[in-house]
Amino acid sequence: MTNTSTVKERTASLSIGRVALTVHDLDRVSDFYQQAVGLHLLRAEAGFAALGVDHKVLLELRCDPAARRRAPREAGLFHTAFLLPTRADLGRWTGHARQTRQPLVGASDHGVSEALYLTDPEGNGIEVYADRPRSSWSWENGQVAMVTESLDMEALIASGGPQSWQGIPTGSIVGHVHLQVGALAPAEAFYSGVLGLEVTCRYPGAVFYGSGGYHHHLATNIWNSRGAGVRIEPSTGLADVEIVGAASGGQTLFDPWGTAITLAATAVRVQNE
Repeated sequence: MTNTSTVKERTASLSIGRVALTVHDLDRVSDFYQQAVGLHLLRAEAGFAALGVDHKVLLELRCDPAARRRAPREAGLFHTAFLLPTRADLGRWTGHARQTRQPLVGASDHGVSEALYLTDPEGNGIEVYADRPRSSWSWENGQVAMVTESLDMEALIASGGPQSWQGIPTGSIVGHVHLQVGALAPAEAFYSGVLGLEVTCRYPGAVFYGSGGYHHHLATNIWNSRGAGVRIEPSTGLADVEIVGAASGGQTLFDPWGTAITLAATAVRVQNE
């Protein structure tokens, strides 16, 4: 299902716009992203909800009660990563997550960033993170050094100061999307060869891709999905990833496992009523 035409020719660095998920229980999943992550409900209609911040859509939820439930080892979404503007913001979110007993499934110091992980009610992975200053990132031969080490939760919470969490702050974005794929070589051929993203890190079982000097906008791994075949639709889980900044906006391409990648010139925004 791979579209082999290249979209390397572009005038700006690429970034993630919004992520779309197919879900069974729209209200429950929407409430989770509002309460646990802090996204704001921007638009809601029958079978659809758009959530984000600053009138910018970061997450679309599309209800399809008839869709089959995606299995954890299939190709598709590993996690959607919401990037907060500052470490203090992440500290406040972490304090909120602890206070409200959010079901965290991981917390890591990646060197370039600090990150916490959770899962939505239908099994879609989520990362909430903040970057360390770019000046502290270590690069060698075009590869950025990333690690997975224990996170100092207490220091992170303390960085939030006395201010309480008030929902996802202005300036938050989808910093990256991490995908499950069946094999790394064809994934790299698509995400680097076709989309033109730079390989920024090779990690056991994973390849990371970025643009404009960022540590990664997309990643692919085979940790749970080695040998996975083409996705059988319709199913719950990842419906589409929007990549913003491509000169050839308006196209939708499909990776070798049928994951939809929509190219857009600008991110989707919701106007005031």
